[in-house]
Amino acid sequence: MSDVFDNKVSRRDFLKYGAALGGSASLLGGGLMSAGSAWAAGSDAPEKKEVRIGFIPLTDCASVVMAAVNKFDEKYGIKIIATKEASWASVRDKLVNGELDAAHVLYGLVYGVQMGIGGPKKDMAVLMGLNNNGQAITLANKLKEQGVTDGNSLRKLISSKPGEYTFAQTFPTGTHAMWLYYWLAANGINPLKDVKTITVPPPQMVANMRVGNMDGYCVGEPWNNRAIIDNIGFTATTTQDIWTDHPEKVLGTTADFVAKNPNTARAMTAAILEAGRWIDASLANRRKTAEVIAQKSYVNTDMDVILERMLGRYSNGLGKSWDDKNYMKFFNDGQVNFPYLSDGMWFMTQHKRWGLLKDEPDYLAVAKKVNRIDIYKQAAAAVGIALPKSELRSSKLIDGVVWDGKDPKQYAAAFKIKA
Repeated sequence: MSDVFDNKVSRRDFLKYGAALGGSASLLGGGLMSAGSAWAAGSDAPEKKEVRIGFIPLTDCASVVMAAVNKFDEKYGIKIIATKEASWASVRDKLVNGELDAAHVLYGLVYGVQMGIGGPKKDMAVLMGLNNNGQAITLANKLKEQGVTDGNSLRKLISSKPGEYTFAQTFPTGTHAMWLYYWLAANGINPLKDVKTITVPPPQMVANMRVGNMDGYCVGEPWNNRAIIDNIGFTATTTQDIWTDHPEKVLGTTADFVAKNPNTARAMTAAILEAGRWIDASLANRRKTAEVIAQKSYVNTDMDVILERMLGRYSNGLGKSWDDKNYMKFFNDGQVNFPYLSDGMWFMTQHKRWGLLKDEPDYLAVAKKVNRIDIYKQAAAAVGIALPKSELRSSKLIDGVVWDGKDPKQYAAAFKIKA
C-alpha cells in the first residue's frame, strides 16, 4: 500500500486546506504555523475547547485515550474528555442526542445511523479511521471437544448435528456482525438460517461464553485473548485473515457537530492522528499504551492480555503460536486513518447483502457525504501526514473476492449466500 501514498503534504496544500475553513486571513497572517503545529489564533481556533469523546473498553480505543493522556489535544487547542460507555447502542444514542461530541465507534454503526437502520436516522460524519485489524472470532471450547478448529470443521459439525448454534456480535450494523457473517458465509454457513445471532456488548462476551450463552463470538481485543487465557475459548480466525488491513473503528460524530464546529473537528482529528502515529512509532510506545488502557478507567483488564496481541504475538488456544505482521495498526504511515470512500461503501454493500438495507442506496453519494475527507485533509496537513493518491482502495477478502469500490451494486448482489 505504501506506493499509494504521496510523500508529504505540500505547504501550498496546507494553505489551501486552511483557507477552506474560512480562516484564510489568519492562516496567512500571524495565525499560520508550520505543518505539525496547531492552529492557535483567530477564526482558526476550535469553536469548542472541551470535547467529550466516547469509547468502549477495547484495545482499539487507544489513540483516543493516548491523545488525551499524552496531551496531543492541548497542542491543537482542545481538551479531550474520554468517556467510558457500556455498549454500542449507548454510544449511538449519545452521539445522536449530543451527549457525546464524538466517539470511538464501529464503522458500520455510523452508516447504520446514516441510513436509518438499527436505530434512529441522522446525518453522520466519519472524520478518520482509528485502526485496522486486531479483531477475531472466538469459538467455545465445547466446539473444540467436538472436533471444530476452523470454519470448515464448524460447517461439518452444523451439517451433521443440526441444532441451535448461537453466535454473538456487538451491534447489528457494526463491523463485528459483518466480519462474523462474512466468515460464516465464506465457509458455507448461512448466518441468517444456519445459526442464531445475538448482540452482546464487548466487555460482556467472555462472561457470557463462560456460562454457555453462545458457541462463538466476534469482538475486538482484548476479549478474544482473554477467552484463551481464561481457558473458555479459542481463536478460529483473526479478522486480518478475513480482510488484511480492514477498516475497523472510526472517529465518528454527527454532521451537525461538524457544521457547527469545523475547527474543533479538525483539531480532534489532528490530535488523534498524532496519538496513532506515536503508538505505532515503537514497541515501547505500544507497551506504554497497553499499561495505560489496561487501567480500570479504560479497558479494565490485565496489561499482558492487551499487550500480547498489540505486539503481534498470537496464540490461538489450539497449540499454535505465531508473530502476526498484520496486527492491530493505529497509523501505518497514515494508511490506517484516511477515510476511504470504498471502506464506507463496503459496509453498505454488506448491509444490503444481509437485508438490513431494503433498497439500493447511491453508494458513492452516501460515502462522499459521510466520510469527511475535507476535514481529514486539513488535519493531515496540520500534522504533516501523507495523503493517498486515490479515495478508493482495493483488497481481496478471504473468499477470494476483490473489493475495489467501483461497482458496489453488482458486488452486493453477486454473493451466493445472502438474505
